[in-house]
Order: sequence, then C-alpha cells, then structure tokens
Amino acid sequence: MDIMIIFKLVGSLALLMFGMKSMSEALQKMAGAQLRHVLGAMTTNRFTGLLTGMFVTAAVQSSTATTLMTISFVNAGLLTLVQAISVIMGANIGTTLTAWIMSLGFSFNITDYVYPAFFIGIILIYMRRHRILGDFLFGVSFLFLGLGTLKTTGSELVTGEYAEAISLFFSQFNSSSFWNSLFFLLIGTVLTLCVQSSAAIMAITMTLCSTGVLHIDQGVMLVLGENVGTTITANIVASTANTPARRAAFAHFSFNIIGVIWVLTLLKPFFRMVCNLAGFDPSMSPNDPEFAIKASMVLATFHSAFNISNTLLLIWFVPWIERFVCMVIKSKKQDEEEDFRLHFITAGIMKTPELSVLEAQKEIQSFATRIQRMFGMVRNLLHEKDTTRFVKAFTRIEKYEGISDNMEIEIAKYLDEIGNSHLSDETKAKIRSMLRQISELESIGDSCYNIARTLNRRIKGKEEFTPQQYEHMTQIMQLTDDALTQMNIMLAGRKDMLDANRSFNIENELNNFRTQLKTQNISDVNDHKYTYAIGTMYMDIIQECEKLGDYVVNVVEARMGIKMA
Repeated sequence: MDIMIIFKLVGSLALLMFGMKSMSEALQKMAGAQLRHVLGAMTTNRFTGLLTGMFVTAAVQSSTATTLMTISFVNAGLLTLVQAISVIMGANIGTTLTAWIMSLGFSFNITDYVYPAFFIGIILIYMRRHRILGDFLFGVSFLFLGLGTLKTTGSELVTGEYAEAISLFFSQFNSSSFWNSLFFLLIGTVLTLCVQSSAAIMAITMTLCSTGVLHIDQGVMLVLGENVGTTITANIVASTANTPARRAAFAHFSFNIIGVIWVLTLLKPFFRMVCNLAGFDPSMSPNDPEFAIKASMVLATFHSAFNISNTLLLIWFVPWIERFVCMVIKSKKQDEEEDFRLHFITAGIMKTPELSVLEAQKEIQSFATRIQRMFGMVRNLLHEKDTTRFVKAFTRIEKYEGISDNMEIEIAKYLDEIGNSHLSDETKAKIRSMLRQISELESIGDSCYNIARTLNRRIKGKEEFTPQQYEHMTQIMQLTDDALTQMNIMLAGRKDMLDANRSFNIENELNNFRTQLKTQNISDVNDHKYTYAIGTMYMDIIQECEKLGDYVVNVVEARMGIKMA
C-alpha cells in the first residue's frame, strides 16, 4: 500500500508535467512564428516590452519559452538588454495564468470532463489538418487528469491511515517564525530547481494547502521560493551561453530576488491584502467545504499579486537593473572570430523544438557571415607579396576551414536533435532547408581553402601571375564577393520579402566570365604569354570562384525553398 501511494503521487505529478509541456508546445506550434514576429516588433520601449512578454507567455503558457526566445533576440541584436528585461518582467506576469488554471482544477471535479476531451483530441490528431489542436487538448487533459489524481491521492493520504504521522510531521513547522518561513522559501526554491517545473511545485503546494496539511502561510513561502527557483534554472541553462544571454538570465534572477526581499519585509500586510482579495479567512477550518477552493484561490491570487506588484514597482528601474547586471557579468575580452564557438546555439538553451529553429537560423546567418569573412582573407592573400605575412594569413584561412567543418557538424547535430521531436510539417521543411544550407556553406569554405592552397602552391613554386591575370582574378573575386553579400542578405531577411533573381544574375555573370577566361587562357598559353603551370593555377582559381558561386546559389535556393533541379 505504501509503495502504491508513492507511485500514484509521482505518476500524477508526471502526468501533470507532461500535460503542461504538451499544451505549451502545441500552443507554440499554433502561433510560434507569429509570436516571434510580435516579440521582435512590439518592444519599442519597456512598457510595450512588458505587455508583449505578458501576451506571449499567456499565449504559449511557458515563461521559460518566452525568456529563452527573448535571449535569442538579444543575441541576434534585435532587442537591447533593457527591452529584454521588460519582456521578462511581462513573462513573470503572464505565467501567473498557469496558477489560475491549476486553481480551476480545485473548484470542481475537472476529471469528469477529461475523458470526453481525450476522445475529441484523438479524433483531431487522426484528422491531420487539426493535429496540433488535438495535441493541445491532450495536453490540457493530461494536465487536469494529473491534477485531479494528485488532489485525490493527497486527500486519501491525509485522511487515511497515515493522517496522524503526516499531521505530526507538518505540525513541527506550524510556527510562523522568520526562520520557519525562510525554510519553506528555501524548500520551494530547491524543489523547483530539482523538478525543473514551477507549475508542478505549484500543484503540490495547492494540494498540501487545500487538504489542510500545510498552513497557508507556509504555502505562500513555497510560492515565493518557486519564483526564485525558476530563475536559477534559466541561469544554469544560460551559463554556457554568450554574455547577453547570461546577463538577461541574471536580470531575471535579480528582479525576482528583489521582489522576494521587499515582500518579506511587508509580508503580513501584503498577505492580509491577498486574503481580502480572494475572500479567504486564514482561521477557516480545513473541514469547511469551501476551504479547498479558497486555499487554492488565495495561492493563485498571491502569485499574481506578487508578480504584478513587483513588476509595477521595478519597471521604472530597468536601466539601473541593466547597469547592475552589466557590472556583475562583464564582457569577455577575446577575439571570438578566431575561436570556434557557436553564438546562438548553446547546449540545452532552447527546450522547445519550434522555437529552437530560430536559434539554428541565427547560427546559420553567423556561419554565412564568417564564411564571407574567410573569402575576404583569400582576396587579400592574392595580393600578399611578403612571405611571412602570407604564411600567417594562410594559417588563419586553414583555421577558418576547420571552424567551418565544426560549425556544419554542430549545427547539423542540433537540427537532428530538434528533428527527433514531434514537429509541424512547416518546421520539418525548415529543418530540411537548413541542413542543405549548412552543407553548401561548408562547401563554400572548402572552395575558399582550395583557392588559398593554389596561391600557396604558387608561392612555393616561385611562380608569378601576369598583371592581366591579377586583374581578371580580382574581377571574378569581386563578383564572387557580391554573390556572398547577396546570400547573406537573403539569409538575414524575411523570406516573403526576398527576391532570388539578383543571386541568379550574379551566377550567370560568373559562368560567362569563367567561360571567356577559359578560352582566353588556352590562347595565352599557346602564345607563350605565360607558362602552362601558371596557367593551370590561374584557371584553378577561376574555376573555384565559379564553383563557389554555384554553392551560393544552392544556399539561396534552400533558403527560398526552391528544390534542386
């Protein structure tokens, strides 16, 4: 019997967490792209940022998703840290809706409505057109089934054969001393950190308080602890990320810690105000039929009141919070260009597959920018006469070629991890397109390295190009660089506002120029204007530039969703 109750409790908690995750992911699939656009467009100042954070979090039912999405925008330079802080403040308010959904489960026997929802959900899932709506219904149903089972099992536990032992255990913590309150605050923080879900701990808190096992004062402290614990999780996730990501996560932690400190100093009047708002009498007996409903409601009200009050108070101090986090987390002074490090993809930073695609796309843009920088080094190498400087530049290009290989592998691994999740058809198509993009970008890196190797072979063979050859190579490299610039514009812009014709036109110019130079090269070698060896190296560079242009067009086609011929 002992083990069955434990399994019931743990199982119902697992159901609740799975339901919350499924519901959140389904909501993000339904509105992910639009919400990302809203997040980028509606943060002109801290107040619109606050409203945006509230709206997005309420829509996707996940403050973590909103926070991580915000961090990715900071990384991409689309949001300032000040705007990000205001969005995260809004997310804190938006996430309080979850507590009210939980409270609803204590107002009536919600499990009566779960099974019809499961039935409708499975029909919608098999109707492929409405599969995401079916996923959402399943998520909500699992959430309420888990909550109902948790509530029933908790009631059985405190009224059954273990009632006396449980009552004796919790009676040790009934005193409302400062240290006792601090203990429950710490417990709430640690539990949230361990379970990685503030919603799950909120459900446990509501169950304990609604059955009368835990005094409402202690439940309130657990709620405060959950607010701190959820920010520590974000900081752990962002610990391996870049400086803006770590600053945004630390701002979230600082914001909630400040809130907990001032609420603790005004806890009694603040708690009285919350009880009045919820219509709850702290002296109400747990045997009262209304007790369970009122207890869950007062916890939801406290959660909302804390986050709303804290946000309204600290929204005026956002610039000071920004200065504080920048002072604590300083920028790393290192040449990041020379080190292989992904800027936007960090292990575990995006837990939601649909939103992870944004991270991958930003990383591909960074990859493409780095590749164009590598080609710029190759162009400089063409005119480098000093042997020492040539060797140094060639070594740098070699390093970039290794970075290019590593970036392709790491981005592909990340996309593969996303692909293992249950995705919408649109997202699957995006992943296929991105895999093609990184493959072609790596091929561009190979072409750059091949050109550098040809130039290195010329140096070692003590050969020299003619002025006319230098002029032609400079011209074709300029055309190739124009192609790379256009490719980067295509990768950074919105697909519906892009035109691939410019890239195709440059590719035609490259093809025609290559053909013209090939014919002329044969004639020049026959006329003994230069040796066959230097003519071969010259054409290797011309051919590689033209091949590089083909790879660029392949990237553009992948970006635009154009299938290969």
